[in-house]
Amino acid sequence: METKPDFVSSPFIPVSSHLSSSILSSMEELGINNFGCMHYRRRCKIRAPCCDEVFDCRHCHNEVKNSLEINPMDRHEIPRHEVKKVICSLCDTEQNVQQYCINCGVCLGKYFCGTCKLFDDDISKEQYHCDECGICRTGGRDNFFHCEKCGCCYSKIMEEGHPCVERAMHHNCPICFEYLFETLRDITVLPCGHTIHVECVREMEQHRRYSCPVCSKSMCDMTNLWKKLDEVIASTPMPEIYKDKMVWILCNDCGANSHVQFHIVAHKCKSCNSYNTRRIQGNPGTSCSSRMTEMVR
Repeated sequence: METKPDFVSSPFIPVSSHLSSSILSSMEELGINNFGCMHYRRRCKIRAPCCDEVFDCRHCHNEVKNSLEINPMDRHEIPRHEVKKVICSLCDTEQNVQQYCINCGVCLGKYFCGTCKLFDDDISKEQYHCDECGICRTGGRDNFFHCEKCGCCYSKIMEEGHPCVERAMHHNCPICFEYLFETLRDITVLPCGHTIHVECVREMEQHRRYSCPVCSKSMCDMTNLWKKLDEVIASTPMPEIYKDKMVWILCNDCGANSHVQFHIVAHKCKSCNSYNTRRIQGNPGTSCSSRMTEMVR
């Protein structure tokens, strides 16, 4: 009597349902780290639903379709959640989105998210899907929490008393203008609550810029610098003609207005002692009409 093998390759029945645990384990490792792109190690490609072309991943698609060589009218990004078809990198079988190839049985990605259509063999990233964000994140679910007001995931270190900014990452980086919510680069949250790429902050520091590019608040503790400015101002007397000159300033750190003596170097906030200030015109407590009256006189 002829016996049939337990393993039957069929385009209609998922191969993984027929595999023993040992064979399934070998399928998990077959071809691993031999395929993928600079963004992901994976054993499949995707067919873009927007242009019906095949790419290694959505980032590869977006880079090509938004390059300078592309007509501005034709530039676009892939709707990641609308991806329907993937192509196995080992046997070239095109199929619906799923973790195991229906033809050769290989695992297309050790990490798989059916919602985001994401495949990745590098599980050291500790990927997880955040239902509130609607996308996959890295770093481990246990290490992050989702802030409803900010609309994004933050490290649990910040869970107690972090400054909330509505939809904090749903905008472009104020330095490089990359969309922060879906960026692959590291992001930091400034003391004011605004978000920015870590490398962009470092670039600002190289140019001696230490205030938030969004709200102008100080990005770090500037106490030592303020003390040095105290010494510089004390050793730099103003000419006689400026000794009685007074100006109004607005503090970028605490928001207070102060009437202070003019100095060419800097102006110190009377409320919080910060030198992160800017000059403003006239007395902020005086109405526009009264200032106009004073000018007419």
